[in-house]
Amino acid sequence: MLLLRNGRIINGTGEPSFDGSVLIDGERITEVGAFTPPNDCETIDCSGLAIAPGFIDLHSHSDLQVLEGHTAKIDQGVTTEVVGNCGFSPYPYVSDKEALRNYANGILCGDGEWGFADAREYLDEANRRANATNVVSLLGHGSLRTAFMGGSQNPATESEMQRMEGALDDALSAGAAGFSTGLMYAPGSGAPREELVRLLKVVARRGRVHATHMRSYSWELDESVEEQLSLARQTGARLQISHLQAVGQKNWAKQDRVLARLEQARLDGIDVEFDSYPYLAGSTVATQLLPQSALDGGTAAMLARIAHSETRAKLTEEINAQTAQRWSDIYVTAVATSGNQHFVGRTFQQAAEHWDTTPVEALFRLLTEEEGKVNILSFNQSEENLRKLMMHPLGSVISDGFYVKGRPHPRLYGTFAELLGGLVRDKGWLTIEAAVQKVTAKPAARMYLKELGKLVPGYYADVTVFNPSTIASRATYDDPCHPPIGIEHVIRRGKMFHRP
Repeated sequence: MLLLRNGRIINGTGEPSFDGSVLIDGERITEVGAFTPPNDCETIDCSGLAIAPGFIDLHSHSDLQVLEGHTAKIDQGVTTEVVGNCGFSPYPYVSDKEALRNYANGILCGDGEWGFADAREYLDEANRRANATNVVSLLGHGSLRTAFMGGSQNPATESEMQRMEGALDDALSAGAAGFSTGLMYAPGSGAPREELVRLLKVVARRGRVHATHMRSYSWELDESVEEQLSLARQTGARLQISHLQAVGQKNWAKQDRVLARLEQARLDGIDVEFDSYPYLAGSTVATQLLPQSALDGGTAAMLARIAHSETRAKLTEEINAQTAQRWSDIYVTAVATSGNQHFVGRTFQQAAEHWDTTPVEALFRLLTEEEGKVNILSFNQSEENLRKLMMHPLGSVISDGFYVKGRPHPRLYGTFAELLGGLVRDKGWLTIEAAVQKVTAKPAARMYLKELGKLVPGYYADVTVFNPSTIASRATYDDPCHPPIGIEHVIRRGKMFHRP
């Protein structure tokens, strides 16, 4: 048995914290609060420390890294990761793993010939190899479409539609926790409404969640939210809007309207919530800057379009019209070749000046030279909007972190310390109890994760002990790959995984 003695207990419910102890026997919590401990248990003095449930990252892209023992999350106090977000999952494939890798590797950042036939195969591997965190997986719509339709953005045939419905149902019955869509990413961007309706009805029938990277977070933010609410109303699938934000200064005023719309939808009976990361900048693949129709048919087809002068001119016009950020706010974070490594950490404005060209032409040149393998970071939103997202009762807090072969976003290493140190202690945006609830009980309830997310006798012994006075992220945009300080102990299923 393990006794965490004399700490400040933040039990995950949002209720006021209190002084007490936690007793762990095997994989379970047996006592919380004031009690007489057994004489023969191992004891950790938690005086001056907070004892909380293990943090749950509701939106992660570490699908492959959880299998490889990476510690970026456990070092932050995360004991459970929800992977398979934004339409990207490492399964399914029918006969062609390469097509799946070509689609998803820009986000999943895998080495070697990875790929899993179905949810059962992936989850079996996760249960066998993911020793640091619990793994909860969503089936990605883009991966599903790629398995049965390749890189096509055309509407599915009836045969393809039935096969996708069957594969989704099989995944949910095998243990996938839900379904994710990435409607800003090809090929999911080509899915018509009827396709989404049919797939979401499968999700609703299984009682699972639909997490969506919507079609737009900038110029068409309102319309994208309305599309998702309409789909949720029609299908009955519970809706989780991923990394909600208003991108680009000209769109910042839309956020209040969108939040009010979500509040009204809840009152109208739609089961909708959202999540956000505690940073002003986001990160993704550089092909996201293109009209997604340019990716129809895959990378080779995209590069051919860029190379064609007339198509290139049309793409330039569309990119200039749709890009909500300034080019000086969009940074290169990873490239594939050694010759362009000097662009990592530089903006597209700087790349354009280096090549004496325009930012769009710099984008085209990088994509061409790197065969599409370019990752970016962009500053998207205002601090006031971020504050409102962090404080909103419908919101959970996530990392949205993913690995790159370059310079990742600091959220991969710093999200949970940034929340508890930077936003709670330093800025006072939330109480510590409310913040902990947003990364424990709230995401657990959202994903129907039983016996997780609270310090309650009988629940699994997933526990994070941290120092509220010192917890802080050391990950910066320029130097992101550092674990936080102030995380003192992380316990998963009763086993100690992290000590300072």
